[in-house]
Amino acid sequence: MAKRLRADVKKRVKTLVADCGITPGLAVISVGDDPASKIYLRNKLNGLADVGMRAFEHSLAGDTTQEFVLDLIHKLNKDRAVHGILVQIPLPSHIDIDLVIQQIRPDKDVDGLHDQNMGRLLSQGGLVPCTPLGCIAMLRDQLGDLSGLHAVVVGRSRLVGKPLAQLLLREHCTVTVTHSQTRNLPTLCQMADILIVAAGRPKLIQGEWIKPGATVIDVGINRIQTDDGKIRLIGDVDFDSALKKAGAITPVPGGVGPMTIACLLLNTLQAAVTAQSNRI
Repeated sequence: MAKRLRADVKKRVKTLVADCGITPGLAVISVGDDPASKIYLRNKLNGLADVGMRAFEHSLAGDTTQEFVLDLIHKLNKDRAVHGILVQIPLPSHIDIDLVIQQIRPDKDVDGLHDQNMGRLLSQGGLVPCTPLGCIAMLRDQLGDLSGLHAVVVGRSRLVGKPLAQLLLREHCTVTVTHSQTRNLPTLCQMADILIVAAGRPKLIQGEWIKPGATVIDVGINRIQTDDGKIRLIGDVDFDSALKKAGAITPVPGGVGPMTIACLLLNTLQAAVTAQSNRI
């Protein structure tokens, strides 16, 4: 599905370049040498190249000051060749990620995390966070009409849980948001027609917690060390036991991740189209 979406974005980018002479451009800012961030960054840059977009990469040292990052964002906000700005998370502890996000122009905030874009989730406008957008696309593809289905979201983060709940409400789902303080979590999960897990806890959700035939989306990415010393990626759902109960389930890796990157490309295209419309 991610391949199909990327192919569609690539086609639309070609049209935008041919008709308007505009190549969508995304500036990516990373600070430090976090190994996981480097992998994510490489995948995003490869995705941009694949669909014909321009990448403006800013890889900064781990001791880069917050003031330097903010100044860079202000310059990118004014750069007409840059249609989207993405700050790779996590940032070093001396940099306030919330402050940084709020300095990005909302129309260039392709991660959809600026307060204005988060608020626009209620009015169906603005740029939508990439991972929730990808989750909804997968659910529509798998289930069609989501109206009336009971969706349980495990996790209430600004990046996934909260925006995802709003998007599910748009689809006319009945939505339950759970978190670390929720009582009787297994019982609530067993009620879900749609179970989306973004808790950051490896194998939190067990197979017996899943309603037979439910659709399960595992957003979690956890790195564990195996007995032979290798690093393995696993999700927040115990995949093997869940597979016996779920009607459909996303794997980790290879499930939500590719859709997130595809939606990032889609958001960058949308930002470029919006910028062109505002100039006309």
